[in-house]
Amino acid sequence: MTIQKLNKNNDLPTTTVIDYENKTDDLRLIWLKKPVNFDFKPGQYCTIGKNHIERAYSIASSPHEEFLELFIELVPENDGGVLTPQLWNLKTGDSVTIRPRAKGIFTLKENHPNQLFVGTVTGIVPYVSIIRNYIHQNKKGHKFYILEGASYFDEFVYDNEFFNLMKSNPKLVHFVPTISRPDDLKNSSWNGTTGRVNNIIVDQINSLNLSPNNTMVYACGHPGMIEDVKTKVSNLSFEFLEERFWKDD
Repeated sequence: MTIQKLNKNNDLPTTTVIDYENKTDDLRLIWLKKPVNFDFKPGQYCTIGKNHIERAYSIASSPHEEFLELFIELVPENDGGVLTPQLWNLKTGDSVTIRPRAKGIFTLKENHPNQLFVGTVTGIVPYVSIIRNYIHQNKKGHKFYILEGASYFDEFVYDNEFFNLMKSNPKLVHFVPTISRPDDLKNSSWNGTTGRVNNIIVDQINSLNLSPNNTMVYACGHPGMIEDVKTKVSNLSFEFLEERFWKDD
């Protein structure tokens, strides 16, 4: 998803920051007022902007929720950040532009009972929306296997939500977070799975007894991770869908 520079004469609708929460030094949750008649499918993205710079962000909230929930990773200005430093400075009541329509085809494909979601950090967002909506609509017949990779354990912003779902409804959700830097002092308290998420996927597929005949695989996040996952699962004949994020703003 790339930045779009706006013509200054463009008259886009705006919306308001309702709340925000900084989860780490460079990860922030933002809740925006949902514009009237703003509809979206779980897994789609909205396009917001500030000072004539726009970027697309996947929506974490479900369509039934009152606000639009976004999960944003800061790219500092000295690293080339243009929009995210501005979003990082937003306070409650501030405004951003928002395109009137959500877009994207990274949505739930219900033809297989098993749904294997692979993501890195903010790449987990579409899956949050999909699962929240699935539960809200009281749907049945699917199980969601979520593999999330991060460098540090504090980057798992939605881990409690997934672990709680796994505990309350193990037939619906199975969640495996994994860190790629287990020897870093910052991860000294971590006792879970280790390794890059793309390096553990084949072992996870085997241990979970997932088959191309009954499983759809998704990958969202870092392009390098996605390419590796795509190669590995395609070699195993799994159907595959991707959504790429990268730090370019």
